[in-house]
Amino acid sequence: MNEYSILAAVDLGSNSFKLQMARVVDGQIYPLDALKEPVRLAAGVDANKHLDAASQQRALDCLKRFGERLRDLPRGAVRCVGTSALRVAENAQEFLEQAETALGYPIEVISGREEARLIYIGVAHSLPASNQPRLVVDIGGGSTECIVGKAYTPRLTESLHMGCVNFTQRFFPGGRIDKHGLKQAELTARAEAQTIAASYAGQWREAVGSSGSARALADILMQNGWAETGITGAGLAALRAQMIRAGSLDKLELPGLKPDRKPVIAGGFAIMSGVFSEFGIEHMTVAEGALREGVLYDLMGRFHHRDMRVATVEQFMRRYHVDTRQAERVTALAVRLFDQLQADAVTGTANLRAFLQWAAQLHEIGISIAHSGYHKHGAYILANADMPGFSRMDQALLAHLVRAQRGSLNKLPEFQHDSPEPADPATRHAVLALRLAVLFYRSRADVALPELRLECRAPACQLSLASDWLADNPLTATALEEEMEDLQAVGIKLTYPG
Repeated sequence: MNEYSILAAVDLGSNSFKLQMARVVDGQIYPLDALKEPVRLAAGVDANKHLDAASQQRALDCLKRFGERLRDLPRGAVRCVGTSALRVAENAQEFLEQAETALGYPIEVISGREEARLIYIGVAHSLPASNQPRLVVDIGGGSTECIVGKAYTPRLTESLHMGCVNFTQRFFPGGRIDKHGLKQAELTARAEAQTIAASYAGQWREAVGSSGSARALADILMQNGWAETGITGAGLAALRAQMIRAGSLDKLELPGLKPDRKPVIAGGFAIMSGVFSEFGIEHMTVAEGALREGVLYDLMGRFHHRDMRVATVEQFMRRYHVDTRQAERVTALAVRLFDQLQADAVTGTANLRAFLQWAAQLHEIGISIAHSGYHKHGAYILANADMPGFSRMDQALLAHLVRAQRGSLNKLPEFQHDSPEPADPATRHAVLALRLAVLFYRSRADVALPELRLECRAPACQLSLASDWLADNPLTATALEEEMEDLQAVGIKLTYPG
């Protein structure tokens, strides 16, 4: 992978959209420019979990402005992630197609635990080095991430479905603040935090808050003399009394409370208060780093040979007791055949090549459930498991390749002429390469394969190998005949000697 001197991260948060650009110098990130706009995407998710037109338009207008700032940066130097609101919205995919056009770069929707992992990385790099285990709490617009980690490594990661935007809408309608609504909001936050409190108890020594709600609360408490530093339980109690006295967000005027934070401060306060109570926190420091910085460091790691995705694949191979020798055989052949097919490709396919390699390494993880239909079991695992470093779309691609390693091709979109999506020759090539690699190593032994050469010129593919080798290996010859029939069913003619 190329190395870049300038990187950019875009965070499509449920409350604000943020862009961070930075220089990479000697393995460190140095900020260059930052943009932030309070889009409040979560406020546009209706009862049917649909993003309304107004919130989509606010988001698209913002992304067009971000796109101008990012213009001409290489795709590999930019990573854009979507969080809670885009995880829950039923029409997120339709919006994302417009959003990617407006921004000019692909957008990944990441899982809650992946968001938590990236937040911790950003926080850890913004704080002084410490061997003390830390609890990091990040209250976003639609979710709250709680992470326990040590140094730069997260140990426990959870995402709770409560955020400053959805809590403010739910418990403080019209901006009204009263004792009953505030108490209900805090109790609901405590109930959410309680689901993970026991597993987190005794695991941390220092509490750290990150992102807008934590920073806003700390500013208010310190500027009003309710806390010397950071956030304290006594300071939150003083703020609670002041909020009830004000009676509404419109009338809440406090030093340190910025106009863009006022509309969601009540929800953020209730969540923080609930977390403080349930985790027994007395004092919380506030970090400057969060998701954007974590994305930047993670992106930098991808081209400095510290790719979290590689570590995740290796961990999955261990967890699901993958036969590593078989995985190595299939991977080597699949990648070699794919490279032959892509030799004349106009556009780069390095990213797809990496996913083919990972899919080949993981192609048998479904056997841990059952051998019958193991490719389907493997696809389900990859589509639904928490996989640090991979976005939802990444996992969908891995699952797709693993599912396609055997069986009928009729339902695969890249093999359907009438598919609403345009045919993707590179994905077809990846599927074909993996299928043939699995086929040739069906014996699960280090067989001496003949020299293989695969070429495709739609709608035909030519596989070159010694015909006498096929005569000596009739099981493989039969399997090739069956594969030829499967390909013929989707309009691809596979020919080979024999």
